[in-house]
Amino acid sequence: MAIVKSDIEIARSAVKKPVLEIGAKIGIPPEHLAPYGHDKAKLSAEFIRSKRGAKDGKLILVTAVSPTPAGEGKTTTTVGLGDGLNRIGKKAIVCIREASLGPCFGTKGGAAGGGYAQVIPMEDINLHFTGDFHAITSAHNLLAAMIDNHVYWGNELNLDTRRITWRRVMDMNDRALRDIASSLGGVANGFPRESGFDITVASEVMAILCLANDLKDLEQRLGEIIIGYRFNKTPVYARDLKADKAMAVLLKDAMQPNLVQTLENNPAFVHGGPFANIAHGCNSVVATTTALKLADYVVTEAGFGADLGAEKFFDIKCRKAGLKPAAAVIVATVRAMKMHGGVAKEDLGQENVAAVKSGCANLGRHMENVRQFGVPVVVAINHFTADTDAEIAAVKAFVAAHGAEAVLCRHWAQGSAGIEELANRVVALAESGSAQFSPLYEDELSLFDKIETIVKRIYRGAEADADTSVREQLLQWEEAGYGNLPVCMAKTQYSFSTNPHLRGAPVNHVVHVREVRLSAGAGFVVAICGEIMTMPGLPKSPSAERIHLNGDGLIEGLF
Repeated sequence: MAIVKSDIEIARSAVKKPVLEIGAKIGIPPEHLAPYGHDKAKLSAEFIRSKRGAKDGKLILVTAVSPTPAGEGKTTTTVGLGDGLNRIGKKAIVCIREASLGPCFGTKGGAAGGGYAQVIPMEDINLHFTGDFHAITSAHNLLAAMIDNHVYWGNELNLDTRRITWRRVMDMNDRALRDIASSLGGVANGFPRESGFDITVASEVMAILCLANDLKDLEQRLGEIIIGYRFNKTPVYARDLKADKAMAVLLKDAMQPNLVQTLENNPAFVHGGPFANIAHGCNSVVATTTALKLADYVVTEAGFGADLGAEKFFDIKCRKAGLKPAAAVIVATVRAMKMHGGVAKEDLGQENVAAVKSGCANLGRHMENVRQFGVPVVVAINHFTADTDAEIAAVKAFVAAHGAEAVLCRHWAQGSAGIEELANRVVALAESGSAQFSPLYEDELSLFDKIETIVKRIYRGAEADADTSVREQLLQWEEAGYGNLPVCMAKTQYSFSTNPHLRGAPVNHVVHVREVRLSAGAGFVVAICGEIMTMPGLPKSPSAERIHLNGDGLIEGLF
């Protein structure tokens, strides 16, 4: 029996090319790359500006079915497809998000792909990388410190400390910090108040960095952040505290996309990292739009299932950046279909065609949803060794009956050679000109109607439910001029409903919106639904227990 290498073993044995050579493949002169070692680099703002008038390539979105503990492999497929497109002679760039330390040391693992479809250096990308997340954390917490400092020194802005909405962040899962009391210990430490921490990827600063066009736009958006309200309930902005410019200084380098390579030495931009279940879940606008000027095809992903990441990609990122995707790939696995069909994780190794057919309802729902945006779809069946021919045939038959094609992909085991068929199918779809992209709702729709549109048309719920206080808050924001903003749904990734255990394709459920937050700088309103947390917790047995340095000083246990 052949020994299967771990992801980190495969990544460590890769033959890397110097990052300047990778840049040269897509026309980036060495003077416009700031290397971080030999295998990663920052792209200069000057070069990005110089390419703004160039023709765009075609944008391909990779999304997925609702995630399960069985694994789907969306990032792996994104990287594999980028390699596959280069293999068939197309000039392609991969654009994915950076990894958060929270999932790396928690349950989910890293965000660099897997098997023979990875971006490298895998260890760096999954850990500190080029320091972008640390810069975002520092900028966010600088603003938090300046808020409490302003109150301490007399509160000239008349800020109501009961209505300070700006929390602190850290890039780690830590449930103990969700709700805290700060400034305890007497007069010298300020005025005690209730607050809390979110994970860095849920920070509005992260969203702003990922949606800003350049440093000037970044600074303006930072100034628009609402940090709380006065006693007369008027908003206080970050610019009122004179924090916006210093925050931009901390984010100067983080704003620039990171260039790395795949295992097959093809270019990849890894930049930004908002979660799709609590933020908008997409690679940065700067990275994506720049890649489109440099390549025939840009393959990007949106987090979690299409009900979250793809919806936000279309309704927030594409709307704000003027992007028009040419095609979408929906990643599915036989294992995930069986779980959506009711099979327990420990029983996934046994053939169960009936469960596959039942679970395909989840896949069908995501196909219908993506098509609502006018984007043609193809399904990628990410292959696992235990999949049987009958189970694979059941998925293919289901997809064919719904007017699309499902392609079996073996990129995890074979790299680009295992995904060539999908690459050709994506090219055919993108070149057909069949995409007629449009967002799900118009800007003029009221904020609550936007929420309910997503609930009914994407989640297939009966209605959106919210307390009077939530509805009144939305009306107040509309009166203040924020009614034209899109909404960003914060919801469990595991189900179309707010119940993470309700798999498959449920209908007529009620989606309860328990809280709304205005991200005025990022340019959207967050609707927090059900029991979703903006600061995750670690599981009973976190991955951190198994991550270590071996006798040679090399990292083990990352995946």
